[in-house]
Amino acid sequence: MMRSLFSGVAGLRTHQTKMDVIGNNIANVNTTGYKSQSVTFRDLMYQTTQAASGANAETGLGGINARQIGLGVTTAAINTAIAQQGSAQTTNNPFDIMISGDNFFVVSNGSENLFTRDGSFYVDGAGNLAMTSTGYRVMGWQVDPATGAPKKDTVSALKVMEDSIMTYPPDGTSEGRVTGIVDRNDKNVHTTSGRIMNFEFYDNAGYLYTARFSIHATSTNGRYYIALDDIRDSTGASVGADVLGRTNFGSTMEVETSINYNPLNGSGAAKLSGDIKFQDAAGNDLVNGYSKAINVDHTYSAADDDFLKTVYGIDKGHGITKYKIDADGGLSVLEPADAKTTFYSPLATAKPVVENKLVTVTNADGTQVQLTPGGPYVPDAGGAPAAPTSDQLLQFYGLNVTDEKVKEVMVNDNGSITVTKKDVDKAAYLEFDPGTGKFVSVGGSGEGLITLGLSGANGTSFKDINLNFSTCSNVNNNGSSTISSAKGDSDGLGSGRAMGEMISLSVAQDGIITAAYDNGMSRCLGQIATAAFANPSGLEKVGDNLYQATKNSGDFDGIGTDITDGGGKMQSGVLEMSNVDLSQEFTEMITTQRGFQANSRIITVSDTMLEELTNLKR
Repeated sequence: MMRSLFSGVAGLRTHQTKMDVIGNNIANVNTTGYKSQSVTFRDLMYQTTQAASGANAETGLGGINARQIGLGVTTAAINTAIAQQGSAQTTNNPFDIMISGDNFFVVSNGSENLFTRDGSFYVDGAGNLAMTSTGYRVMGWQVDPATGAPKKDTVSALKVMEDSIMTYPPDGTSEGRVTGIVDRNDKNVHTTSGRIMNFEFYDNAGYLYTARFSIHATSTNGRYYIALDDIRDSTGASVGADVLGRTNFGSTMEVETSINYNPLNGSGAAKLSGDIKFQDAAGNDLVNGYSKAINVDHTYSAADDDFLKTVYGIDKGHGITKYKIDADGGLSVLEPADAKTTFYSPLATAKPVVENKLVTVTNADGTQVQLTPGGPYVPDAGGAPAAPTSDQLLQFYGLNVTDEKVKEVMVNDNGSITVTKKDVDKAAYLEFDPGTGKFVSVGGSGEGLITLGLSGANGTSFKDINLNFSTCSNVNNNGSSTISSAKGDSDGLGSGRAMGEMISLSVAQDGIITAAYDNGMSRCLGQIATAAFANPSGLEKVGDNLYQATKNSGDFDGIGTDITDGGGKMQSGVLEMSNVDLSQEFTEMITTQRGFQANSRIITVSDTMLEELTNLKR
């Protein structure tokens, strides 16, 4: 009789436990990230009043089962439905994040890592990403400065707002491209103003400028050229040379460099043969594109014997004719030879040749001669000329330079010298060839390419801008040109940018946090890490929507897991709500109530029976 009382009490206690779990589930029906629990029962123990026996062949009796009386019920397990996804609630807050899958967010209270499915985060006053309910900091992977991508090592607290993050630095434009059609029949290219095209670019501080180009036709070679007419800042004010040091394009090429060419004349024929290399002080060749030998013949006039000699020795009796080769490669006689031989220095004046930028001339065989004022090309006085050492005379060129620097020295097949520039420090232009329908370069800067070498004052600085015209063509011939320009190359690189202010933060499906700026740039700020466990149901709830690892859940390795590695994802602007199913809970509540009632009846009936038993002595 007492056993039934004890069984009834055990049943009441067990069903009360289940009712407690049901009540907690219903209470958390709107708790963010809550995972419902369920209770399972098991029988408690049994009292065996008779053991089982087997069949006996001698007596002919069969076997007898054991006689056991149960002593009640107890709780077998309380399970958490981790794998059951909660419903999604849209919030439009980028830091409300829902995990799809079995992983957990990792948060820290400063001393240990804890885990949660509650993705309601916010940015605290120090710029840290933190859990709204507790203030615990969200853990993740920091950005590797070398790659700009998250480095997946030990997790640490994520910071998404600080002074260095709020702005994106400006950058000067270094590349540009011009596309469209230049029509040879376009009447505008034959006017003084030309066909106008604007190109916008940034300086290194992120301020916007507009360069105005004009396209013109030439009457000399049937080609077009494009000239830089003006540069204006963002206010529309024209930027002068004192501010920008702007590049000037002209209707004619105005290379200010000139070369004085001093051939030595004597009796007989001397031939200039071989390659001439111009080098700078560092030994770098300044001659581009020349591969043929130079063959120039000169006829020398007769002269008396008692004249000066040169260091290399020529047939006795020499005259000198002084020539000047200008930047266009033209050759002119400045002073004719006469019966009296006159020697000239190679016009290496009081300054070092080419401002120390061009200091040696090297023959193809490697022989190198210094071109310094008063050097070996100044004739010696007195005495008779020495016997000729060779009937091959190597001509040398003295340089008298008025421009800042020489970018390229070209020795042509006809023996003339052309001086051009690879960039547009002072003056150059880009020609359009109607025969090929393309712009072609002048000055060795690359086909269809102008390099704008800009310098500034008052703190203004620029990058050299490569402006590519190679995609322009001449195909329609309908009298209309359509020209447009864009910052950056064909891949958008080198476009430059203004200073950027942060305008938004977003979280991708893999947990990467990205800041967007009003200059069109973006930056990775880190990645939210997750934790995955072999047995997530083995985690222990510690309140505040938090879990901690146990021996049965598996340990957290301190590094974490990319949510996408297990097929999961994060959704920004969405919260995972409770996965409690009220219909299921009410059903469980009814069965639990009936079970509790039935067990209470066991106690009542047992009590009544005991009462009847005690009444027997009356």
